[in-house]
Amino acid sequence: MTITAPPLTHSATCLVVALPGGPRSPAAARRITAGWLEAAECPRTADAVLIVSELVTNAVRHARGPCLLTLTEHEGSLDIAVSDHSEDMPDVHRPAGGDQRGGFGLEIMRHLGDSLRVVPRIGGKTVHVALRADTPAHDRRRPT
Repeated sequence: MTITAPPLTHSATCLVVALPGGPRSPAAARRITAGWLEAAECPRTADAVLIVSELVTNAVRHARGPCLLTLTEHEGSLDIAVSDHSEDMPDVHRPAGGDQRGGFGLEIMRHLGDSLRVVPRIGGKTVHVALRADTPAHDRRRPT
């Protein structure tokens, strides 16, 4: 089975894609994100694809339902957001320990992104990771 999730919204600055809650969704999200950002010549495409993969994997694993991927570029910054139907909030302040299963995705997102926030809503939540899209991938310093 191939997921062909057509974008719900697509423009030069915003992409919205509904994804099913299955094991193929992270791969589909990676392909869609890579294609959109490569067309925009984003120097942080690889970082953004990794963040999208982690966010969608978490939504599939923990929310067990469909999710919505939204990529929004604004003034050199990329907002990567994944909405799901679980009201359970991730513990974004707990560092991952070496003796536990999971939890490393949030560390990856914190390292690559400039900010990580969770926005609760009735019937679910949206996890946002901001990424300076105009900063070269090899430059991991935070903007001052």
